[in-house]
Amino acid sequence: MTNHGTSNSKEIIGIDLGTTYSCVGVYQNDRVEIIANSMGNRITPSYVAFTENERLIGELAVAQFPNNPENTIYNAKRLIGRNYSDENVQSDKKLWPFRVVQKYGDKPYIEVQYKGEKKQFAPEEISAMVLGKMKEVAENYLGKTVKKAVITVPAYFDDTQRQATKDAGTICGLDVQRIINEPTAAALAYGMQNKNELDEKNILIYDLGGGTFDVSVLYIEATIFEVKATGGDDHLGGEDFNDKLVEFCLDDFKRKNRQVKGDLTKNVRTMRRLRTACERAKRTLSNAKFATIIVDSLYDEHDYQTTVSRARFEEMCGGLFKRTLDHVAKVLQDAKLSESEIERVVLVGGSTRIPKIQELLCKFFNGKQLTKSINPDEAVAYGASMQGYHLSGVQEFRGLISFEILPLSLGLEAPAGFMDVVIPRNTIFPTRKSKTISTDHDNQTQMNINIYEGERARTVNNTLLGQLQLTGIQRAKRGVPQIEVTFTLDLNGILTVEAHDKHTLCNDEIVITNDRGSLTNEEIDRIVKEAENFIQEDQKIKARIESRNALEVHCYAIKIALGNTNQNNTLISGDLKLKLIKASDDCLEWLYNHMDATKEESDQKLKELEIISSPITYLLVFPDTRNAKEKEFNVEEID
Repeated sequence: MTNHGTSNSKEIIGIDLGTTYSCVGVYQNDRVEIIANSMGNRITPSYVAFTENERLIGELAVAQFPNNPENTIYNAKRLIGRNYSDENVQSDKKLWPFRVVQKYGDKPYIEVQYKGEKKQFAPEEISAMVLGKMKEVAENYLGKTVKKAVITVPAYFDDTQRQATKDAGTICGLDVQRIINEPTAAALAYGMQNKNELDEKNILIYDLGGGTFDVSVLYIEATIFEVKATGGDDHLGGEDFNDKLVEFCLDDFKRKNRQVKGDLTKNVRTMRRLRTACERAKRTLSNAKFATIIVDSLYDEHDYQTTVSRARFEEMCGGLFKRTLDHVAKVLQDAKLSESEIERVVLVGGSTRIPKIQELLCKFFNGKQLTKSINPDEAVAYGASMQGYHLSGVQEFRGLISFEILPLSLGLEAPAGFMDVVIPRNTIFPTRKSKTISTDHDNQTQMNINIYEGERARTVNNTLLGQLQLTGIQRAKRGVPQIEVTFTLDLNGILTVEAHDKHTLCNDEIVITNDRGSLTNEEIDRIVKEAENFIQEDQKIKARIESRNALEVHCYAIKIALGNTNQNNTLISGDLKLKLIKASDDCLEWLYNHMDATKEESDQKLKELEIISSPITYLLVFPDTRNAKEKEFNVEEID
């Protein structure tokens, strides 16, 4: 590990946990450094794969995807904090090659084959594996263990999804210091990179990623960022554009091959190959007017080829593009601002590279120039890193200060099933608000208090977050007892609700962790232990691979050293040369035939080869024999 600059034990990394890609950064030496992974990439695919021998994360998981689609997990962010019965989950699971099953009531779990056994993982576990990879990337860069992080989530994530994301951080060994909204993080990135231009202005962050869409309006005054309104869709992004192309290709294939029987969507490998080709075409169409989709032997030995124009793609996705603008209009309405009052429209997220989206957005804002000065893939991690530095307390922070707002109203169930709002949406948090309620019946000594999240008038149409059961209430006529219910929303947007009877002083409290989507403490403890086992397994696999590599390198070093010696050189006898070449060839063949060899077995082979090659060690170090000591070696010296 290499230490790049001064490292402080209080450092807090910033992680953008994305649907398709994730990114990590850290503030060091008066700037944010977005950290490249071991492959040299600054963003890492949010993919996790399970094979017969190991677990793979990131680029390695993507590389083996075509041959192992049923056991390669992606888009876990679309499952986290949701119910199995959620209509979006039911829709998505039909398109994924891996299995999503129902477990523990109504929770979605992902089922794979790993080392010959059936395994089931919660979405939080898969997200924890990706977060763990980001943690490892940061540790390799900093040369030290990382314990603390700021993690971003879509602005429209509800309480359950935020808590589930925090659980994922806990599972991978991170102390999550703050959960912040992705648009706010992007705004911080914009602000830090344009500090000299900041004055009083309204900016709109349009954040369209692989799986989620967020839009937020922020007001900047000096270095203070206040979120005025936020909105979006936690199930809208680049993956949905891919779906449209896939649907088009399926219809096109059926039209061109009417004689083909069977359902293409039931063939996992067919769908995976087609989806990969469609995603490639989508990216091409951001820079070209046409893209060709080619898949050899797509289904039943039939090849498939078609050309899609940018105009046709825009027509397919027109409804989805318009949905983003509907959210923009709603957020402006909530912020009580007109299009002309927005000074900057900042683009974030890889999907904002689509030309039609930029065209529609520019037109929506009456020709206003869009701001593309920040890297759309890295901006969120950049802002999270700034927030981490602010929280670290390393030194006085003179950067930007941000204030988050609540995306959905929080309240209680009133009589007749109506929503009684306690904290309205777009309220800045942290915040604490109370409401006094009373009993519905005479001499009632206990009551259930249901806590909801949402904007509908009736609670049946909103989301139940949890329930308090208050006992020991003062016996009195209905409406007489005074029950104070207090909602406390912390810096992470996580809710605590407390109720107490002002007369008897009985009370109850609940931190909304929400059984409908979040993990119990027992589940987290179990998963943490499993995660530790994965780390140990990964370390063993890494040690085994390094041992194999060392043996292979030594074999080729012998062959290269002997190949570089002059034919007239008398330092090495012919018999010795043949014996050394044979020994190295035998080891290479052994490696090929023993792919699952243990570290100890490879180490033993290397030790034996080193003994055999010890007389020519100087050649391995100094291949130029003119600098070597004049001495002849022969085969007898190593017998």
